[in-house]
Amino acid sequence: MTSPLVEILAAHAAETEQHRRPAAKSLAAAREAGAFALPDRTATEAVQLLIELARGCPSTSWIAGTSLTGKIFSRRTLGDVAGPDELMAGSGTPGGQGEKTSGGVRVTGRWANVSGCEDAEWAGLAMLIDGTLSWAQIPATDLRVEHTWTAAGMRGTGSHTLVAEDVLVPPERVAPLEFSALAGDMVLFGLTALAPVVGATLGALDLIEAMFASDRKPHMSRYARMADSPAARRWKTEAATLARRAERTALDLAAAGPGDHGLAMSEAARDCRTAMDLMLDLHGAGGFAESNPLQRFWRDVAVAGRHPHVNAFLAADRL
Repeated sequence: MTSPLVEILAAHAAETEQHRRPAAKSLAAAREAGAFALPDRTATEAVQLLIELARGCPSTSWIAGTSLTGKIFSRRTLGDVAGPDELMAGSGTPGGQGEKTSGGVRVTGRWANVSGCEDAEWAGLAMLIDGTLSWAQIPATDLRVEHTWTAAGMRGTGSHTLVAEDVLVPPERVAPLEFSALAGDMVLFGLTALAPVVGATLGALDLIEAMFASDRKPHMSRYARMADSPAARRWKTEAATLARRAERTALDLAAAGPGDHGLAMSEAARDCRTAMDLMLDLHGAGGFAESNPLQRFWRDVAVAGRHPHVNAFLAADRL
């Protein structure tokens, strides 16, 4: 049984994808659930909420996860600048340059793939200032959005390009970025990518469970209902086992804390992709209809499940 939060997000997931940004009601529901106050929760609590959000809308969950990452960058570098319910977009890739002036730092640059940038109150951005890697927190209204996000999946994340054109940033909102200060947070950063993938897979499983509870008959089969077919039940059990194993992995890693868990994350993401294939087998070609939410979960898992944090071959290269 899904929660009211999942139901709200699921009801507006198609709208979110169509407009390439979270629907207003989805954003409001996520904010009310504390999705943008995750730095004040334990890692386990954060991962649990991201998974729940993704069962309804993976894109909204992804934006909550990237906001968590950006706020931690700012907290470790600048202290608490953003409010607990404010959304922060950001990029740890130095896409701009800063020039020190008497009033602060003047920033110019471009940052690609900044999830949630159209709805964010703040942008946290990495840049070079006099050759030093630095972090700046800038009001989103001071930046321009170029609509460049056209991926096959995670369309609702609105991961467009942010552009700064000679933006003056006060000195208290700029500081050197020391990745050593973030070492203890690296596992959580990876989990912000894995949790939406896990939640999307569980959301797809919700659809398959509902199909099995219905009177739908398997095509070209002697069985009257999906639940009557031994092969269908076996496929569903295997998909559910993989999805639940990925969920356990995510929660176990959240509880474990710092460590080199890249391979475990990538294996969990692969479990999710395999589970999605099994569920699409069960549903058949109708699962790819644009009106069917199953294909949206499939595309979101396929795209987010290959993020560098959870990409299998990158994890293997790091061994």
